[in-house]
Amino acid sequence: SSKTFWTTTGMFPQELIIGFPKCVKISKVAIQCYLVRTLRIERSTSKDPVGFQQCIEKDLQHREGQLQMEEFPLPEFEATYLRFIIKSAFDHFVSVHRVMAEGM
Repeated sequence: SSKTFWTTTGMFPQELIIGFPKCVKISKVAIQCYLVRTLRIERSTSKDPVGFQQCIEKDLQHREGQLQMEEFPLPEFEATYLRFIIKSAFDHFVSVHRVMAEGM
């Protein structure tokens, strides 16, 4: 829902883990967030959310009063879990409004 979002508790790093029902192939990940400075995306192919491997880490641009919309084209890889780590922010609190993964 575009009316809901996940917000941090005010200290960093913060993390959000998304699980899929089974291992899937992912070619692109997109995120809509607010006030995120540094974001790392990791993946796991394990049955449980363990053994994560880093996929990408990026410093995002600050957009005063606007959502940050970032797309990360990734070489096709398999994942059962994606972990989004917000390493730093432009303020004490940030929010994540949408996460999308494309693939098969």
